[in-house]
Amino acid sequence: MQVLQAPSSPHLSIQTSKPPHLTWGLLPSVSVNSSPFSTLHFSLHSQKDQRLLWSPHKRFTSRAASVEDAVGDSSVSTGTAEGDVLKALSQIIDPDFGTDIVTCGFVKDLQIDEASGEVSFRLELTTPACPIKDMFEQKANEVVAMLPWVKNVKVTMSAQPARPIYAEQLPAGLQTISNIVAVSSCKGGVGKSTVAVNLAYTLADMGARVGIFDADVYGPSLPTMVSPENRLLLMNPEKKTIIPTEYSGVKLVSFGFAGQGRAIMRGPMVSGVINQLLTTTEWGELDYLIIDMPPGTGDIQLTLCQIVPLTAAVIVTTPQKLSFIDVAKGVRMFSKLKVPCVAVVENMCHFDADGKRYYPFGRGSGSQVVQQFGIPHLFDLPIRPTLSASGDSGVPEVVADPQSEVSKIFQNLGVCVVQQCAKIRQQVSTAVTYDKSIKAIKVKVPDSKEEFFLHPATVRRNDRSAQSVDEWTGEQKLQYNDVPEDIEPEEIRPMGNYAVSITWPDGFSQIAPYDQLQMMERLVDDVFEPSVQA
Repeated sequence: MQVLQAPSSPHLSIQTSKPPHLTWGLLPSVSVNSSPFSTLHFSLHSQKDQRLLWSPHKRFTSRAASVEDAVGDSSVSTGTAEGDVLKALSQIIDPDFGTDIVTCGFVKDLQIDEASGEVSFRLELTTPACPIKDMFEQKANEVVAMLPWVKNVKVTMSAQPARPIYAEQLPAGLQTISNIVAVSSCKGGVGKSTVAVNLAYTLADMGARVGIFDADVYGPSLPTMVSPENRLLLMNPEKKTIIPTEYSGVKLVSFGFAGQGRAIMRGPMVSGVINQLLTTTEWGELDYLIIDMPPGTGDIQLTLCQIVPLTAAVIVTTPQKLSFIDVAKGVRMFSKLKVPCVAVVENMCHFDADGKRYYPFGRGSGSQVVQQFGIPHLFDLPIRPTLSASGDSGVPEVVADPQSEVSKIFQNLGVCVVQQCAKIRQQVSTAVTYDKSIKAIKVKVPDSKEEFFLHPATVRRNDRSAQSVDEWTGEQKLQYNDVPEDIEPEEIRPMGNYAVSITWPDGFSQIAPYDQLQMMERLVDDVFEPSVQA
């Protein structure tokens, strides 16, 4: 899987003995689909206004940061023993991203004893549920053992500590959870809770630390579907926090475990209860928190999406047309909230009898969701009495019969969720970065192939917060000359899947949505000397 924190910004190599003569320009506001390399720009000819900007499409990524991280010495070259080992390991490519494990930063604690031919190192993955961790370990042993001077190889596997991309912005209870996945249908009775529970226990079986949050206060399903020994949530009297109950190693929180049964209360009260249950629970370190969303797209669902940084969503539907109509509303809600939908599960699709396959509720709802909204993966669940019975008995199907056909479908779904979450986190963590070598902010919005550069001063001047623009009159309070041309950001942090937080030298923290960054004037290269080669 991909690393949570990518290596430092790519360094651009210029094969020339003298500095190239480059000027920069500003590309006027462009649409999202327009090319960032358009030649239309405002030329700035004065010496004061010149900036160096390497061409975004003429560069290659340096592995220096990954090598230093692995061996702790920036002086390592490919002619040394360390260089031989790293070169061998760079043959192992992550199949999801097409990048080698050295560049990904997986290689840690490399130690070499040339006299005895001993080599040891650690491969640190992003999640203990990585579906190809055994392959990584086996290949790493093989490629290093092939070096002529190596006699013994010791590889240890580990995973990064559980943490969200931007823990500082979250309630204390959510600061040690790597991925929060919503399972949603926006329609009752389609098997959403069944999918949520079985997905959670599948991820746990893959080696991940998992929790389930039942967000349906009006009709909680979790107390029926699992049977923990302790069926009541406990309160930590000193911290005023909630201690979740557990079943088969998975942490559980539901209003049904609060001793209240089902709630009879108005919407705002429900939102408050959900907020309290979710944010004040001592979840501890979790790789995945599965949220079983309640039906609908109202205040409760929006509150959940605003409280927690959802990594991704899994959509559950059934073959009926009515189900598709409701599910489509949910997909649009997640789209507006910039939450990627990574998979569709079509439940109760078919059953087999007399050597034939029957589709009692019709066909095509799941495929229609995938095609209309571009969701990459579709999983069909058959009608199985055991799946329903296991939910009613308090033992999830994947726990009761791990080798069943249904369990294998959930295993494939689990692999998909792990891979897609890692990909999303990688894209978000590297979406907006600052390259000191060229003094430009690089932007590559998730799920977009477009990459472009912005001048830091342009970004700072385009702040639309109340400190920069009067909320009532729309008057611009931040003037052009208030921002120095040579300003540089001190820190850039992701803010969910929709924006970044940029800290400037004056202490101001600017929230910059991706949509806004895409509409700003862009830096473009102007003149390249023939001697410059990328």
